[in-house]
Parts: sequence; structure tokens; C-alpha cells
Amino acid sequence: MIGRLTGTLAEKSPPQVLVDVGGVGYEVDVPMSSFYNLPGLGERVTLLTHFVVREDAQLLYGFLTHDERATFRQLVRISGVGPRTALAILSGLSVAELAQAVSLQESGRLVKVPGIGKKTAERLLLELKGKLGDALAAPASVGSDAQADILQALLALGYNDREASAALKALPRDIGVSDGIKAALKALAR
Repeated sequence: MIGRLTGTLAEKSPPQVLVDVGGVGYEVDVPMSSFYNLPGLGERVTLLTHFVVREDAQLLYGFLTHDERATFRQLVRISGVGPRTALAILSGLSVAELAQAVSLQESGRLVKVPGIGKKTAERLLLELKGKLGDALAAPASVGSDAQADILQALLALGYNDREASAALKALPRDIGVSDGIKAALKALAR
């Protein structure tokens, strides 16, 4: 029903913001990925929204990008995943990281999100497989099986997603697994 809000950012209190649209203040819950990219208070903001009507509440969820909203909507379609859980997932992982975890079937990345257990993570991987879109399912950071193996190795060694992805981007596309791991470790050691 409410698809987009454009107005002045009146308040910020994670994970909720207040957007003043023509004198009406809309309380909108946003994932932390959107929250960190919001403009300052008093500045103009446009949020794509998802409106949820329940017996006891009417809730509005906001997103800065189409990908975030589409992923949120895909998550809430899964049995047992409500808006709060979907918001937590998008707060813990970017859309690209979630798509990468799904394409590589990495339940360990989902379990790191507060409120997601092993069984829920496995169900999410199963339900989301092939549903996050071709562009999202094959992120640019993982272009081949060798690169996927290099990424897995870096994650297993304790590097976080951002560090491992950054090191992977710096590598040539046609590098082998063992050479890629060595080169990535050298880059990360700097």
C-alpha cells in the first residue's frame, strides 16, 4: 500500500527512523545497512517501503535500494521468517553477502546473524537457492570455482567477509587456488 516515502529525516534511533512527509511523521524500521547510509538529520531522504498489517500493529519497513527491499520480501515469504528476522539478516549481511552465502551454501555466515540458528540457516539456504536473481546469485567477487575456493579458505582462516572479498578482488581472474591463497594472504598481511 505504501511503496515509497520521500521527506525530511526527523529522527534516527537504530533501527528506527522518523521521516516527516508533509507534516506527517512515519516511523520506519530500516536494516543497519540502510541506516548507516542515511543522510543527516533535517536532510531529504527517499525510502522504498514494505507495509505490514497485523492484527495488533501496522508496521513500515524502509530500504535505500531496490535490491534490499526485494531481498527482504523474498525472506519474509519463507515460513518461520518474519519481518524482524528478515531485518536482522539484512542488518548482519549485505544483499551481495547473502546472495554469495546462498550461492556457495554457506550456513556458517548466516548463523553469525543474531537470532539465526543452524536449522534456520539451512532452511534459508534451501528456500533462497535460485531466488535472489541471477545478478545477485553470482556476485562479481566470485567469478569461478577457484575464486570460490580461495574465498572459502580465507573465511576458514578467520578473515571476515569484507577482508576476504577485498583480497579476492585484487587477484587476477585466472589464478589457481594455491597461488591465489598465497597472494591473498600476502595482500592481507600488509
